Amino acid sequence: MQCSKTVLIQNRLGLHARAAIKLVELAQSFDSTVTIQNQEGKEATADGVMGLLMLESAQGQNVTITADGNDAETALQAVCDLIEHKFDEEE
Repeated sequence: MQCSKTVLIQNRLGLHARAAIKLVELAQSFDSTVTIQNQEGKEATADGVMGLLMLESAQGQNVTITADGNDAETALQAVCDLIEHKFDEEE
C-alpha cells in the first residue's frame, strides 16, 4: 500500500541535521519505506541523514512524504506529525 501527503516545514532551521536524525529514527521504526520530496522535485528516502540534508528543505517550504509498505498509513501519519510539530524543537 502506498500513500502520500504534503506538509509545510515550520521549524526555524528547516530540515537540518538534528531534525533529519529524528526523522530517520522514526522512519526506521516502520516496515514501510518513507520517501521525502522537496518542492524542486529532489527526492530522498528517510533511511539516511545525508540524503535528507541534500534536499535543503527550509522553513516555509512544502515537502511531500510518501510511505509504501504494510504500515504505510501509520508511518505517513507519524512522520507528518513530527514535521507538523516542528520536530519537537520549538514551542
